Amino acid sequence: MKFRTWAVAGALAVGLAVAPASAKTFRYAFQGDLNALDPYTLNETFTLGAMGNVMEGLTKRDKELKIIPGLAESWEIVDPLKWRFHLRKGVKFHNGEDFVADDVIFSLDRMRSPGSQIKSRAPADMKAVKVDDNTVDFVLTSPNPILHYEWDTWYIYSKKWAEANGATQAQSATATSLNPFALKANGTGPFTIVSHEPGVKTVFKPNPNWWGKPEHNLTEVIFTTIKSDATRVAALLSGEIDMMDPVPVQDVERIKSNPSTDVLTGPELRTIFLNMDQMRDELLYSNVKGKNPFKDVRVRKAFYQAIDIEAIKSRVMRNLATPSALLISPLLYSRSAEFKRHPYDPEASKKLLAEAGYPNGFEVTFDCPNDRYVNDEAICQAVTTMLARVGVKVTLLAQPKAKYFEKAGPTKKYDSSFNLLGWTPGSFDSWNVLANIAGCRDADGKGGTFNYGGYCNQKVEDLAKQILVEVDPKKRDELIFQAFTIVHEEAGLLPLHQQALVWGVNKKTKIAQRADNQILLYWVQKQD
Repeated sequence: MKFRTWAVAGALAVGLAVAPASAKTFRYAFQGDLNALDPYTLNETFTLGAMGNVMEGLTKRDKELKIIPGLAESWEIVDPLKWRFHLRKGVKFHNGEDFVADDVIFSLDRMRSPGSQIKSRAPADMKAVKVDDNTVDFVLTSPNPILHYEWDTWYIYSKKWAEANGATQAQSATATSLNPFALKANGTGPFTIVSHEPGVKTVFKPNPNWWGKPEHNLTEVIFTTIKSDATRVAALLSGEIDMMDPVPVQDVERIKSNPSTDVLTGPELRTIFLNMDQMRDELLYSNVKGKNPFKDVRVRKAFYQAIDIEAIKSRVMRNLATPSALLISPLLYSRSAEFKRHPYDPEASKKLLAEAGYPNGFEVTFDCPNDRYVNDEAICQAVTTMLARVGVKVTLLAQPKAKYFEKAGPTKKYDSSFNLLGWTPGSFDSWNVLANIAGCRDADGKGGTFNYGGYCNQKVEDLAKQILVEVDPKKRDELIFQAFTIVHEEAGLLPLHQQALVWGVNKKTKIAQRADNQILLYWVQKQD
């Protein structure tokens, strides 16, 4: 599987440490906030990418997303129930402490703390056993061929630093204010954090003692949140920033036509989809009382067939999206082409609603972020209009991502009846999707934590368990096919599209654009 690596105004120097001839500050902006510097708090690509410049996992991924050694220089499967990781020697945290096995074991416990959103990075019954200061065994109760697929974003904490700073438990997303430890970070990575103003600005500088070989030539990095699309574009065009994510699709040609800027586009692994509350007996935000219309597969299919995905692709996304029938990118599943979307058919949608007992439709509130995904609010507005054509009156509630995730997700016990979400499987594997966003959960989020609609089918659950331990690729793909077929036929979740990556850059900046949309500073170079 190949992903594009972009280099602006020349080829990116690979594997070479570049000593800066002069101070080179890289300034970049994103539409959303960087709040807590605790990467266990928010399982979100931008936050994980930002913190991946400061903290590191046992594994890393290269520019083509291949798993490579990180804080572990090698690993081996001793037997199907035991993986042995050999830790990199001589690595130090930013505060000078040595990185040792105790930090890994501590980080596993911290990953499982109540406030953590990354619990799915490791099986709940997996144990970590210290062999010596530089060796850790992970002991399983059942085989797991993809055990380490997400460990590049399971960042390792210093046990001593965490204990000294009161950071032994993850910062809870439900907290009304950030803990002092969540305003600073102590990692092993190529950059350190100089200052952090949550939701405003974060300043990084290179770590001169990093164990790796830098491929950047930066002396300082300044990240700024710029929520306004127009302001973000103006800042790039004027040279105030060197890079922005994302570029509003309507501004792509404007940035391309500017002599000093360019637009980098490429495939992204993220799928945008819709969730419907299928757990509650009565929806929280609807005029239907005494029952839940989303429990009826006919209603879910009616919503699906009311959505003109080609119109969203061409008008809202300006063709920078690929309509999808699945909850995973076709780049990540070999049999994706065998699935086809349910056809756009408003008349069929109306008929299904009538058969389900809603000939005049019904009312429902639609939760949507307005600063997280490419044109997220515009997508929600389009869906609202399309559903109105089949008689469903939708009240759209679009909010910044912090408020949206707090409301629609586990923090407030999924306080939503209908919502939009995006998902990139951290393991780049179908099991991640089936377990995290289609896996059964309870009202408190145990199980499929990121299943914002509460869809649950025991057959899918059983298949996911088989998929996790199956080592034969063909058998595994067949089990995945069966699970996705059930979700598709039941319209348990409604896939929309894979959005494209759309970054704006100054032509004097060279940057690697990975398909997971992480902005990694150690691959950035600036030209004079």
